Amino acid sequence: MRGAALLFALALALGPAASTAQTDPTQSARAAMDELQGASAALEAAEGARDRVAALTQTVQAYEKGLAALREGLRQATIRESAIHGVFSAESERLAQLLGVLQSIEAAPESHLLLHPSGPLGTVRSGMILSDVTPALSQEAAQLRRALQEVAMLRALQETAVSTLEEGLQGVQTARTELSKAVANRTDLPRRFVADQAAMENLINSSDTLESFASGLMSTTVEETSVSIAQPDFSEAQGALEMPVLGRVIRRFEEADAAGVRRPGWVVATRPLTLVTTPWPATIRYLGPLLDYGEVAILEPGEGYLLVLSGLGQVFGEVGEVLPRGAPVGLMGGALMSEDQAFLMSSAQGGGAQATESLYIELRRNGTPLDPSTWFVGPEN
Repeated sequence: MRGAALLFALALALGPAASTAQTDPTQSARAAMDELQGASAALEAAEGARDRVAALTQTVQAYEKGLAALREGLRQATIRESAIHGVFSAESERLAQLLGVLQSIEAAPESHLLLHPSGPLGTVRSGMILSDVTPALSQEAAQLRRALQEVAMLRALQETAVSTLEEGLQGVQTARTELSKAVANRTDLPRRFVADQAAMENLINSSDTLESFASGLMSTTVEETSVSIAQPDFSEAQGALEMPVLGRVIRRFEEADAAGVRRPGWVVATRPLTLVTTPWPATIRYLGPLLDYGEVAILEPGEGYLLVLSGLGQVFGEVGEVLPRGAPVGLMGGALMSEDQAFLMSSAQGGGAQATESLYIELRRNGTPLDPSTWFVGPEN
């Protein structure tokens, strides 16, 4: 019974590996390391790219996705190792007995194993018992060997992955810095209008809610430029928009928070300094601090529509510019050094830096909030 329990426990610990071709989480972690190597190559290639902003945007996103995948791989590796160690701890006495029997059988001469002190009849009986026990014993030994091999593999993976994490963090830091410089030097974006600074300041000072500011923004007159820009119909994007940031939706449309406050938008938890992009070609209607929302970007993806992105730490561009789809809008807040240190310390234990930043997403049409779930696809929940 004890042997069966040990076999069952080891089977449970090893089961996930067997069910996924013995590659989860090692395969996902190694695939993530390959992604990070690809991001490093893309960073070098971006140096000579014709559109450095687009190339660096893709590079930053590749780094972020690779780092997120590697975090998850390390987390799963730690869970797997803990499960196996838990079996070892719970069955330590049984494992010691098993190892003792295996060592005795291996050390004893084969001829001695076939003899029994009571004579030929005892020898026959012991042989029959041994023939019944040997398969189960061999199965236990095989399970134990596989568990030990997997622990060694997981530890080797974690040691390699932590160094890859450090390189990846350095790479994404460089890519973000280069992207900020490239955006600042960008001069090729068309401009639909020039903002009236005095009117904008009056609107900011007279608005006490995001709703009132957005409504006033739609009615504010602007000085149109002579540039004619054809934009795709935004209504066709319903149900097909990509998320503007890599993160997890933690509060949905009109869902109450801990204080009972309901907001007509999504709150997305994300990690410090994560890149925020526009999911559709859009005109920048406002950039900057607003009320208690932090840095805010308000985009106009179509006539009568406004996309509000608030809670950023840094914003890119100028009011009136028309951004292409997937263009960088800004970066989330957070301290770079604390992010690096927390990430590496927790990653060595199979975790990852926490999603400490929050991006608020609100979509409006003619002043009325729309449920983002009917517009965006594939958010992590």
